[in-house]
Amino acid sequence: MYFKTTKVFIKSDDYKLKLLILRPGKRETDKLSPGVLWIHGGGYITGMAGMVYMSRALNLVKKYGVTVVSPEYRLSGREPYPAALKDCYRALLYLKKHARELGVRDDQIMVGGESAGGGLAAAVCMYAKDKGKVRIAYQMPLYPMIDNEDTETSRDNHAPVWNTRRNHYGWKQYLKNIGDRAVPAYAAPARREDYAGLPPAYTFVCTEEPFFAETIGYVNRLKEAGVEAELDIYPGLFHAFDMLLPFLKVSKQAAKNFEEHFAYAMEHYFARQEV
Repeated sequence: MYFKTTKVFIKSDDYKLKLLILRPGKRETDKLSPGVLWIHGGGYITGMAGMVYMSRALNLVKKYGVTVVSPEYRLSGREPYPAALKDCYRALLYLKKHARELGVRDDQIMVGGESAGGGLAAAVCMYAKDKGKVRIAYQMPLYPMIDNEDTETSRDNHAPVWNTRRNHYGWKQYLKNIGDRAVPAYAAPARREDYAGLPPAYTFVCTEEPFFAETIGYVNRLKEAGVEAELDIYPGLFHAFDMLLPFLKVSKQAAKNFEEHFAYAMEHYFARQEV
């Protein structure tokens, strides 16, 4: 299935927030499908909305006919936390408000992303639940950057792409306005204590990257709170292997497993909007 992209600019604080909206090129007139807010990675310090074209989200448009909204949120060099969260939540509100004209069923609004985008996806789910204005049906925070404190796998990690040194720098930049205050869970979702009522989740992670331990911890805490959550683990690989080395057999398997979980979510997970 071919797809088309449109750009929309909306206001988030005093920032002109760009949204890339990916939609199927041909759609049955009245058939609605899930809408996915997909958030790019980059350690909160780099990246752009256009990274959606190399993400797992692209095939959700091509194969499953969904609409994907990718926000070009403010990076920490421009403005640290909470700017990125505000921008992503503002994009979520846009997706809900314009669901029907985008061909989206508003009881299947989903959120996902990779790395820092996965961290923001988790944070948006928490923020939206607490605000009560948007109900999210499903979350896909892939190998998410959610813990500002060292874990057993982010400490002394020297893997390619992302490692301890880069992780420390990324968090330092993102949290530089926090000062001596306690880091809120909307900034680092691993700080949250109550996981009850969050959306069902799927993620995957590899064993050699810094986010291995925090991803397992996130899934376990969801399960402990009674939330359906699934995790795939790929041994011996580095951060974002599926995007950087998509030709590998293991990357193709990761993509296949991701899409199978998404297909299941399309059939089983719904969240009716209350307001």
